[in-house]
Amino acid sequence: MVGDGHRTAGTPLRAAQDEAGVPPGVWKGRGLAAVGLTAGDVVSERQAELLLGEGRHPDADRIERELLAQGESLARARRATVLGRPIEHNQSPETEKAKERTPWLAMDLVFRPPSTAHIAWALTDDETRLVLELCQDISRDKTLAWLEDSVAQIRWGSGGKHRRPVKDGLIVAVFRHYESRAAESKPLLHDHAVVSIRARRPDGKWGNLSADSMLAHIVAADCLYTLLFMEEVSPRLGWAWEPREVTPGRRPVMEIAGIDQRLIGWQSTRRQQIEDALSVLTDQYEEKHGHAPGEKAGYALACQAADQTRPPKRTELLSLTELRTRWRASAIAAFGACTVYRLAERARAAAAAVWARVRPVVDVVLAAVDTVAVVYVMRGAFARHHLLAEARRHLAYALRGRPHQPGLDDQIVQAVVDDYTRPVGRGRKMTADLRALYPRDTEDQAVLRPLTRKRTAPPYERARLAAGALATRVRAARRAERLGSRLRPYAVAVPAASRPSHPRPLRAGRKDGRLLEPETGADAVEQTRQMLEAAAAQVAATIHDSRRAREAAHGLRPQPAPATAAPPHTQQPGTQHTPGRTTGGAT
Repeated sequence: MVGDGHRTAGTPLRAAQDEAGVPPGVWKGRGLAAVGLTAGDVVSERQAELLLGEGRHPDADRIERELLAQGESLARARRATVLGRPIEHNQSPETEKAKERTPWLAMDLVFRPPSTAHIAWALTDDETRLVLELCQDISRDKTLAWLEDSVAQIRWGSGGKHRRPVKDGLIVAVFRHYESRAAESKPLLHDHAVVSIRARRPDGKWGNLSADSMLAHIVAADCLYTLLFMEEVSPRLGWAWEPREVTPGRRPVMEIAGIDQRLIGWQSTRRQQIEDALSVLTDQYEEKHGHAPGEKAGYALACQAADQTRPPKRTELLSLTELRTRWRASAIAAFGACTVYRLAERARAAAAAVWARVRPVVDVVLAAVDTVAVVYVMRGAFARHHLLAEARRHLAYALRGRPHQPGLDDQIVQAVVDDYTRPVGRGRKMTADLRALYPRDTEDQAVLRPLTRKRTAPPYERARLAAGALATRVRAARRAERLGSRLRPYAVAVPAASRPSHPRPLRAGRKDGRLLEPETGADAVEQTRQMLEAAAAQVAATIHDSRRAREAAHGLRPQPAPATAAPPHTQQPGTQHTPGRTTGGAT
């Protein structure tokens, strides 16, 4: 509640928050009405202590006083303020394994934008900072609303065998922090959404949320939050997004185009500390066991590296204005004033280059094939929420910040479930149906098996190869059936800013991550414009010379020019587009 600041005994909470430079927490969620709270109210210390610390009504003190005044006993008055089962039940000697059971009253969901968003928020002017904070608020609240509507379930009965949607909604306390735990304070805009485990059942009684349902959908919620944040930032600031590979062979992350990649290394000092410690621990593990650590062992070593390098909390109290002044001075000293002061301008110029080469078009069939291929290679057997997370990643890459139609992610998932999967076992798991992907060529059904068994390549690299193979198969089937002569019912187009062209992937890597597409900036925009003008002039001259030569050879009379011409941005019927790639050419 006070960030990473220290709070001395006897200091009021609001005073400690002011000294630490963090804003007070606020209440969110539709379940607030059931306990007499309103969204946007400030989280007081006593309310948090009662609800998140004891599982009681946030206004329990007043309720107890009123019941005691009416003649109720102290025990009955206290029991009336408890939401659901009292936490004393876990400490009762009669409870099975009483010492092993600890009351769990809340879960902490952290909403953190991409790294380049932290950099822009810390180094740009106050107007841009406020816009980014607004985008953070909107995307966070929409993600919490999705968790309320589609994920949150209440459980009751022996072992929680009964599951139903919550009656009112969630009760969430949101706390905003501004910096990371690095030894030198670095910008890290993020929100802690502390979700109360208490919620109401359909019959009106209080119970506990199904934690496994919430945790199973965390990755899907994270992908939705990133997609929504991108869609809020792009129209307000005129920025676009491009993929960046942080770790070779792993999933790329979407970053704001045009922001100097060196600033990511300046901001992510904590990550570098963990990576340095992890390399030492990995060498020790290989020396002791004689082989490289597996997935579980690697995760355990990463946690150990994070604990070893975790610095103590900052004792110096600074406001956000003081922090931003310090961050800007540090970035200017490291990379120069031009890099900092022209950050927003270069991001807008880079966005124009991104929209010039990437047309935001979503083909539902190709998106479904891409989703099922990646999830199948990465997991083998999967559930619906795995498909939903991957479909949202596909939309983020294809649209680059342009808005998607509501429900498009569910539409992609439903296409996968209906056409390209088959059930596995007795549960809700499923896997890819290769017979549906290759209905007429049984010999090619094994195209994915070598990819899934090639253990030397990283899983995501194999997944991308499989997705490319399946997408090529779909396009070939469309051409064979002459679907290109009719309008496609599968495409969902978003208006693009300008005519696209082919992207060219970069081969060189960087220590702080490599761009999977050309880095865009003002120089790239000007170079692209000059190249297109020169190509257009050369093509026009070639066409004119060849036509005059044909006329002279065959004695043809010059043909009059057409009265009207098709607009250069009009998509002709039958043109097939791949998300993120378009046909090239010069106008």
